[in-house]
Amino acid sequence: MRASRLLSILILLQLRGRLTADALAAEFEVSVRTIYRDIDALSAAGVPVYGDRGPGGGFELLDGYRTRLTGLSAAEAEALFMIGLPGPAAALGIGPAASVAGNKLLAALPSGAGDAAGRIGSRFHLDPVNWYRAADSVPHLPAVGRAVLDEVRVTMRYESWTGERDWEVEPVGVVLKAGAWYMVARGAGKLRIFRVSNLRAFAATEEKFVRPADFDLATFWTEEMARFETELRPGIAVVDATAEGLIRLAGLGAFAEVAVAAAEGNRVRLPIETIGQAALMLLGVGPEIDVIDPPELRTALAALAGQVVARHAAALPELSHAAYMASDDRLAESPEPS
Repeated sequence: MRASRLLSILILLQLRGRLTADALAAEFEVSVRTIYRDIDALSAAGVPVYGDRGPGGGFELLDGYRTRLTGLSAAEAEALFMIGLPGPAAALGIGPAASVAGNKLLAALPSGAGDAAGRIGSRFHLDPVNWYRAADSVPHLPAVGRAVLDEVRVTMRYESWTGERDWEVEPVGVVLKAGAWYMVARGAGKLRIFRVSNLRAFAATEEKFVRPADFDLATFWTEEMARFETELRPGIAVVDATAEGLIRLAGLGAFAEVAVAAAEGNRVRLPIETIGQAALMLLGVGPEIDVIDPPELRTALAALAGQVVARHAAALPELSHAAYMASDDRLAESPEPS
């Protein structure tokens, strides 16, 4: 256990630079006294680590010191190869480099760990695009990724729902979500999210910028997604649903699935965007729900259903009740991809 912690301390110092004893103690959930003993052990083993006391002090490796990649368990090696699955790497333009790096890692591992890690690429495949959808065309993605890594300002022409606009931004991160790539960048005084497939032109400048030291991409993305989803569906529709209705509601999306899971009996509080959008969405649930509130949604849903009936009224005499039920059953039993 201690040997693993010593190696982890060495790797952290190599990756992050100077770290205080308090920070290391919190990282490994041990006492500060234990960290001091670990640092002494590293020094005794020949690792050039030194420390400064007082404000701004901490432990640091001698400039230029690097350690070889050693001590990986089979599970850790497998995890590295899972991170490096080929799809996203190829999209970013680093597929060949990732492949070569993987081969070098395999060569550096003991035979047992190498064999186990090598199976990852042949037995796991990452396909983030949803059913019946094509992946975005992202010709500018490699340039975006390079600008993020190089910390250089970029100029770009971006098309949003309001039209095209020229931007000059500081790109700080790239995110892949549900098959779509997004760039997080500071522009016009705030952090913004741009869909990479909507870039119509993109060029890196020679002007460097300083990436905020306290910026955490994963935290920012999680908070922005929560805010976006809340603002996207600011309204609430209260509906009573049959057992089948609950199943159909949950199939509308993750937001509806959460609402169904929190239902009180058969009553669901469903987040909605607008009355019109909610009527279109709930029409597909059929006669398995009863809208309780707001009354405007109940009226809009009835009106929409009436328009559908009016448009198809000519076919009603030819459609027997039995045929209708059989058709409805076939739709309900349509197989999902397996």
